[in-house]
Amino acid sequence: MSAPTLGQPHWIAAPETLAVLDALEAAGGPDCARFVGGCVRNALLSRPVDDLDIATTLTPDQVTQALAAAGLRAVPTGIDHGTVTAISRHTPYEITTLRRDVTTDGRRATVAFTRDWAEDAQRRDFTLNALYARRDGSIYDPTGHGVADARAGRIVFVGEPEQRLREDYLRILRFFRFQAWFGRGEPDAAAVAACTALKAGVQGLAAERISKELIKLLAADDPRAAVRLMAQTSVLSQILPTAPDLARFEALVGIEADQLFETDPVLRLAALLPDDPAAAAALAERLRLSNIDRDRIVAALSPTPALKSWMSPREIRREVYRVGNAAFRDRAKLAWAASARTAATMQWRGLIALADGWTPPAFPLTGADVMNAGVPKGPLVGQVLREVEDWWIDHDFLDDKFSAIEKLKAVAQGIAY
Repeated sequence: MSAPTLGQPHWIAAPETLAVLDALEAAGGPDCARFVGGCVRNALLSRPVDDLDIATTLTPDQVTQALAAAGLRAVPTGIDHGTVTAISRHTPYEITTLRRDVTTDGRRATVAFTRDWAEDAQRRDFTLNALYARRDGSIYDPTGHGVADARAGRIVFVGEPEQRLREDYLRILRFFRFQAWFGRGEPDAAAVAACTALKAGVQGLAAERISKELIKLLAADDPRAAVRLMAQTSVLSQILPTAPDLARFEALVGIEADQLFETDPVLRLAALLPDDPAAAAALAERLRLSNIDRDRIVAALSPTPALKSWMSPREIRREVYRVGNAAFRDRAKLAWAASARTAATMQWRGLIALADGWTPPAFPLTGADVMNAGVPKGPLVGQVLREVEDWWIDHDFLDDKFSAIEKLKAVAQGIAY
């Protein structure tokens, strides 16, 4: 049986890639640099390749000197861990010296450099990520299982699962993330057992690391089985403070697939949470989510008013005006997922389409108009303005400023100053 090979995909044959390899080999000799990890795995599985990582026997100083000699820019992005980023024709290449762990504490590791490719592979997480490819496309599989596991959709730890997890507890979440993206069939029993036994280690991780991994997991095309497994092993409860709404989450993923909606990891996270904006805000702060994501989740989980598939166009416009197109769309999808999915599909689609296609108009009056109607400057101005705006909304956003001014005069006359 012939050794597996990637052939010559465009990202290997690209001039900017060859320039980096040539620079490294000029300093370290043939085969001193190999592609590693995700780019090899994805190419093997005919999936898109985004990030290009290179492993090398050269030290970071030697890498930097080699790149400079070739006229390429070198950025010391992780120099303590042996990583230098090369920039070739505006394309980044993360270049890391072969390493072995010296000490680990479950969050970070102290490493030493090595020239042993197999030793470098032993510190990686899963067999399908411990794959290397030479510039001719031939694959080096030091564990002897990486290629087969990748092709079969098996997420298997390199070596002893508990040891890998004790080195970095983030690998617990990475196991479920890779299960969501690449796993097929029954998950590896030894990996599941190790993640279950050491699940408490997740709580000691930096919030940013947890949230980044969680969002990546939820961005998979269909993460339902992986999230269900996280709940069954109680790993999910280490992250979420309340019991997850798995039914709504799974229904939302199904709706996205059936209706060809864009995969939306942030809304999927919201679907797992209770309809409690305050609790959602607290979780977002704990996970150090961005302000944009926090505000979006909070708005999506507002329990009132409840959205129904049979809302009239007028009711839809009223709510879109109050919460905005994006928040209305999020809330509509969550309401759809919480309802009977097989019923009212066309109604829900029509509701969302109407909301997306309508641009809320600007309220035609200002505080100056209120004061021109005789209301003195002060809190009454806002009170009158809100009352007239409510009237304008109830009249389905009447496109008639004259009528709005007449209503303003009537309201102003009825107020005792």
